[in-house]
Amino acid sequence: MTVLLYGPAYSTYTRTARLALEEKGVAYDLREVDTLAGEGQKAEHLARHPWGKVPVLEHDGFSLYETVAIARYADEAFPGPALQPTDAKHRARMAQVCAVLDHYGWSPMVITVFVQRVVVPMRGGVPDQGAIDGALPQAERVLAAVESLTDGGEFLIGSALSLADLHLAPILDYFVRTEDGRAALSHHPRLSTWWKRIEQRPSVAKTRPSFG
Repeated sequence: MTVLLYGPAYSTYTRTARLALEEKGVAYDLREVDTLAGEGQKAEHLARHPWGKVPVLEHDGFSLYETVAIARYADEAFPGPALQPTDAKHRARMAQVCAVLDHYGWSPMVITVFVQRVVVPMRGGVPDQGAIDGALPQAERVLAAVESLTDGGEFLIGSALSLADLHLAPILDYFVRTEDGRAALSHHPRLSTWWKRIEQRPSVAKTRPSFG
Protein backbone atom coordinates (compact mmCIF):
# COMPACT_ATOMS: atom_id res chain seq x y z
CA MET A 1 0.00 0.00 0.00
CA THR A 2 1.24 3.48 -0.87
CA VAL A 3 2.30 5.65 2.02
CA LEU A 4 0.14 8.76 2.28
CA LEU A 5 1.47 11.94 3.87
CA TYR A 6 -0.91 14.78 4.60
CA GLY A 7 0.45 18.29 4.90
CA PRO A 8 1.52 21.28 2.83
CA ALA A 9 4.84 21.23 1.04
CA TYR A 10 5.69 24.57 2.66
CA SER A 11 5.50 23.15 6.19
CA THR A 12 8.89 22.53 7.84
CA TYR A 13 7.46 19.60 9.77
CA THR A 14 5.88 18.02 6.72
CA ARG A 15 9.23 18.44 5.03
CA THR A 16 11.09 16.66 7.83
CA ALA A 17 8.73 13.70 7.41
CA ARG A 18 9.27 13.82 3.64
CA LEU A 19 13.03 13.93 4.10
CA ALA A 20 12.91 10.81 6.25
CA LEU A 21 10.84 8.98 3.62
CA GLU A 22 13.10 10.20 0.81
CA GLU A 23 16.25 9.12 2.61
CA LYS A 24 14.75 5.67 3.21
CA GLY A 25 13.73 5.39 -0.44
CA VAL A 26 10.03 5.06 0.43
CA ALA A 27 7.49 5.91 -2.25
CA TYR A 28 4.79 8.18 -0.85
CA ASP A 29 1.91 10.33 -1.98
CA LEU A 30 1.88 13.88 -0.61
CA ARG A 31 -1.69 15.03 -0.05
CA GLU A 32 -1.64 18.80 0.33
CA VAL A 33 -3.48 20.22 3.33
CA ASP A 34 -3.18 24.01 3.25
CA THR A 35 -3.22 24.83 6.93
CA LEU A 36 -2.74 28.56 6.26
CA ALA A 37 -6.02 28.49 4.34
CA GLY A 38 -7.78 26.74 7.21
CA GLU A 39 -7.88 23.27 5.67
CA GLY A 40 -6.42 21.75 8.82
CA GLN A 41 -9.60 22.61 10.69
CA LYS A 42 -11.93 20.89 8.26
CA ALA A 43 -13.70 17.82 9.60
CA GLU A 44 -11.88 15.55 7.15
CA HIS A 45 -8.47 16.51 8.51
CA LEU A 46 -9.56 16.77 12.15
CA ALA A 47 -10.48 13.10 11.85
CA ARG A 48 -6.78 12.46 11.15
CA HIS A 49 -5.35 14.89 13.69
CA PRO A 50 -7.48 16.14 16.63
CA TRP A 51 -5.67 19.51 16.67
CA GLY A 52 -5.69 19.94 12.92
CA LYS A 53 -1.91 20.00 12.62
CA VAL A 54 0.43 18.47 10.04
CA PRO A 55 1.86 16.13 8.99
CA VAL A 56 -0.15 12.94 9.26
CA LEU A 57 1.09 9.65 7.84
CA GLU A 58 -1.07 6.72 6.76
CA HIS A 59 0.43 3.35 5.91
CA ASP A 60 -1.35 0.05 5.49
CA GLY A 61 -4.24 1.04 7.75
CA PHE A 62 -1.96 2.64 10.34
CA SER A 63 -2.38 6.37 10.98
CA LEU A 64 0.22 8.45 12.81
CA TYR A 65 0.69 12.12 13.65
CA GLU A 66 3.50 14.15 15.26
CA THR A 67 6.65 14.61 13.21
CA VAL A 68 9.11 12.92 15.55
CA ALA A 69 6.90 9.83 15.68
CA ILE A 70 6.47 9.80 11.90
CA ALA A 71 10.20 10.18 11.25
CA ARG A 72 11.03 7.38 13.67
CA TYR A 73 8.39 5.16 12.11
CA ALA A 74 9.78 5.83 8.64
CA ASP A 75 13.20 4.79 9.87
CA GLU A 76 12.10 1.68 11.73
CA ALA A 77 9.30 0.37 9.49
CA PHE A 78 11.10 0.46 6.16
CA PRO A 79 14.40 -0.87 4.83
CA GLY A 80 17.19 1.46 3.89
CA PRO A 81 19.94 3.40 5.66
CA ALA A 82 19.43 3.86 9.39
CA LEU A 83 18.45 7.38 10.42
CA GLN A 84 19.03 6.88 14.15
CA PRO A 85 22.36 6.12 15.83
CA THR A 86 22.74 2.77 17.56
CA ASP A 87 24.97 4.25 20.27
CA ALA A 88 22.88 5.33 23.28
CA LYS A 89 24.70 8.62 23.77
CA HIS A 90 24.47 9.61 20.13
CA ARG A 91 20.80 8.58 20.05
CA ALA A 92 20.08 10.72 23.11
CA ARG A 93 21.97 13.65 21.58
CA MET A 94 19.91 13.32 18.40
CA ALA A 95 16.71 13.50 20.44
CA GLN A 96 18.08 16.48 22.36
CA VAL A 97 18.81 18.44 19.18
CA CYS A 98 15.32 17.72 17.84
CA ALA A 99 13.76 18.89 21.11
CA VAL A 100 15.83 22.09 21.17
CA LEU A 101 14.69 22.90 17.65
CA ASP A 102 11.04 22.14 18.42
CA HIS A 103 10.85 24.08 21.66
CA TYR A 104 13.22 26.99 21.07
CA GLY A 105 14.20 27.23 17.41
CA TRP A 106 11.24 26.80 15.10
CA SER A 107 9.18 29.74 16.34
CA PRO A 108 11.79 32.53 16.30
CA MET A 109 13.58 31.31 13.17
CA VAL A 110 10.60 30.42 11.00
CA ILE A 111 7.41 31.90 12.43
CA THR A 112 9.00 35.25 13.27
CA VAL A 113 12.11 36.00 11.21
CA PHE A 114 11.21 34.15 8.01
CA VAL A 115 7.54 35.07 8.06
CA GLN A 116 8.23 38.73 8.79
CA ARG A 117 11.06 39.10 6.28
CA VAL A 118 9.65 36.99 3.44
CA VAL A 119 5.96 36.14 3.81
CA VAL A 120 4.67 39.48 5.11
CA PRO A 121 6.20 41.51 2.23
CA MET A 122 4.89 38.94 -0.27
CA ARG A 123 1.42 39.73 1.02
CA GLY A 124 1.95 43.47 0.78
CA GLY A 125 2.68 44.06 4.44
CA VAL A 126 5.52 45.68 6.35
CA PRO A 127 7.77 43.48 8.52
CA ASP A 128 7.52 43.96 12.28
CA GLN A 129 11.07 44.97 13.10
CA GLY A 130 10.41 44.79 16.81
CA ALA A 131 9.34 41.16 16.52
CA ILE A 132 12.43 40.38 14.44
CA ASP A 133 14.74 42.11 16.92
CA GLY A 134 13.20 40.09 19.72
CA ALA A 135 13.51 36.78 17.87
CA LEU A 136 17.08 37.03 16.62
CA PRO A 137 18.79 36.61 20.04
CA GLN A 138 16.66 33.50 20.59
CA ALA A 139 17.67 32.16 17.19
CA GLU A 140 21.34 32.87 17.90
CA ARG A 141 21.07 30.98 21.19
CA VAL A 142 19.59 27.97 19.41
CA LEU A 143 22.30 27.96 16.75
CA ALA A 144 24.99 28.19 19.43
CA ALA A 145 23.40 25.39 21.43
CA VAL A 146 23.03 23.07 18.44
CA GLU A 147 26.58 23.75 17.32
CA SER A 148 27.86 22.96 20.81
CA LEU A 149 26.04 19.59 20.68
CA THR A 150 27.46 18.52 17.32
CA ASP A 151 30.53 16.41 16.71
CA GLY A 152 31.98 18.75 14.10
CA GLY A 153 31.84 16.04 11.46
CA GLU A 154 29.93 15.77 8.22
CA PHE A 155 26.64 15.27 10.06
CA LEU A 156 25.25 16.73 13.27
CA ILE A 157 25.43 13.54 15.33
CA GLY A 158 27.89 10.73 14.79
CA SER A 159 29.25 9.64 11.45
CA ALA A 160 25.95 9.23 9.57
CA LEU A 161 22.88 11.24 8.66
CA SER A 162 20.29 11.19 11.44
CA LEU A 163 16.88 12.58 12.21
CA ALA A 164 18.63 15.57 13.82
CA ASP A 165 19.91 16.62 10.39
CA LEU A 166 16.45 16.16 8.90
CA HIS A 167 14.90 18.22 11.68
CA LEU A 168 17.25 21.17 11.31
CA ALA A 169 17.45 21.35 7.50
CA PRO A 170 13.91 22.67 6.81
CA ILE A 171 14.12 25.23 9.62
CA LEU A 172 17.51 26.51 8.57
CA ASP A 173 16.50 26.56 4.90
CA TYR A 174 13.84 29.16 5.70
CA PHE A 175 15.97 31.08 8.17
CA VAL A 176 18.84 31.61 5.73
CA ARG A 177 16.50 32.99 3.08
CA THR A 178 16.73 36.18 5.13
CA GLU A 179 19.75 38.45 5.55
CA ASP A 180 19.30 38.17 9.31
CA GLY A 181 19.46 34.39 9.13
CA ARG A 182 22.52 34.32 6.91
CA ALA A 183 24.31 36.73 9.22
CA ALA A 184 23.40 34.67 12.28
CA LEU A 185 24.54 31.42 10.68
CA SER A 186 27.90 32.98 9.72
CA HIS A 187 28.70 33.25 13.43
CA HIS A 188 28.65 29.45 13.70
CA PRO A 189 31.31 27.97 11.39
CA ARG A 190 30.57 24.29 12.00
CA LEU A 191 26.88 24.72 11.25
CA SER A 192 27.72 26.86 8.24
CA THR A 193 29.90 24.08 6.84
CA TRP A 194 27.24 21.50 7.65
CA TRP A 195 24.59 23.53 5.84
CA LYS A 196 26.69 23.90 2.68
CA ARG A 197 26.90 20.11 2.51
CA ILE A 198 23.39 19.16 3.58
CA GLU A 199 21.58 21.54 1.24
CA GLN A 200 23.16 19.69 -1.69
CA ARG A 201 21.62 16.35 -0.76
CA PRO A 202 19.09 15.12 -3.35
CA SER A 203 16.38 14.73 -0.69
CA VAL A 204 16.80 18.33 0.45
CA ALA A 205 16.77 19.69 -3.10
CA LYS A 206 13.74 17.59 -4.07
CA THR A 207 11.61 18.71 -1.11
CA ARG A 208 12.57 22.42 -1.15
CA PRO A 209 9.40 24.52 -1.32
CA SER A 210 9.11 27.34 -3.83
CA PHE A 211 7.69 30.77 -3.12
CA GLY A 212 6.82 32.42 -6.38
